[in-house]
Amino acid sequence: MGAPGRERPVAVAPDGTLLDLATVCDDLGPALLCHLTEVARAVDGGDLPVVDAHDGMRWGSPLPRPGKVVGIGLNYADHAAEAGADLPTEPVVFLKATTSVCGPADDIRMLAGSSSTDYEVELGVVVGTTLRDETDPARALEAVAGYVLAHDVSDRAMQLDHGGTWTKGKSADTFCPLGPWLVTPDEVGDPAALRLRLSVNGEGRQDGTTADMVFGVGEVLAYVSRLMTLEPGDLVITGTPAGVAMGRAEPRPYLRHGDVVELDGGVLGRQRSRVVDPAAHPAHKQSLAGTQ
Repeated sequence: MGAPGRERPVAVAPDGTLLDLATVCDDLGPALLCHLTEVARAVDGGDLPVVDAHDGMRWGSPLPRPGKVVGIGLNYADHAAEAGADLPTEPVVFLKATTSVCGPADDIRMLAGSSSTDYEVELGVVVGTTLRDETDPARALEAVAGYVLAHDVSDRAMQLDHGGTWTKGKSADTFCPLGPWLVTPDEVGDPAALRLRLSVNGEGRQDGTTADMVFGVGEVLAYVSRLMTLEPGDLVITGTPAGVAMGRAEPRPYLRHGDVVELDGGVLGRQRSRVVDPAAHPAHKQSLAGTQ
């Protein structure tokens, strides 16, 4: 928690109290993700200072700068259908820039003048141990450090109409709000039983469950590990259910300057972000990269 670049790592105790982890670690980086049991012991020990939280205190991303952000496309049958795409026979993989990551309540900064900025609520998977050339989904799940609520913001015109790869429309600064917290696998339980919801200005747009994923978390991790090594601190976002603006009838309800987007992932927490068009709000023309 804290201002961009000056965040302090905290843990959420069972009663909701926020505990300062500064005496345990400097940040929730790759080295710590391999040793989260030490954090759990510190929390259970009862000696950590309590954080004096107040209204307006900023939550930063629980994963300040992933080693890489791997996206999975068309991983819900209903979303593939609304996109007019065939159901994939193997995972669709793309990359997002790590500089797209921001906090769960930070402004989402559109590409200036965009009329095709879209929303996607997703389950994010944080890797805790190195995973390479895995074939067994169950073993792949053992590499998971925890889960996060993720927002895969996309500029559809840049993604689909300007040539090249999906990465072009997925990687702008602030296009990957994460958090508010990293939830360990024991707290999540079955990652195939999570409800994911998203609303814009109070209107429900997405409401799905990870049970409907075409490829489950273990399958996705094993598949990706055969394409590239997954290392501690890497993030895999696993696809979105139906309801995105691109899949709706014209005039498609893409995000506009001033919109408020809210995500609800149950045990994963909630996000609330304001959408800003730099063309309409000159103060936001300056880059927000690195403001996790």
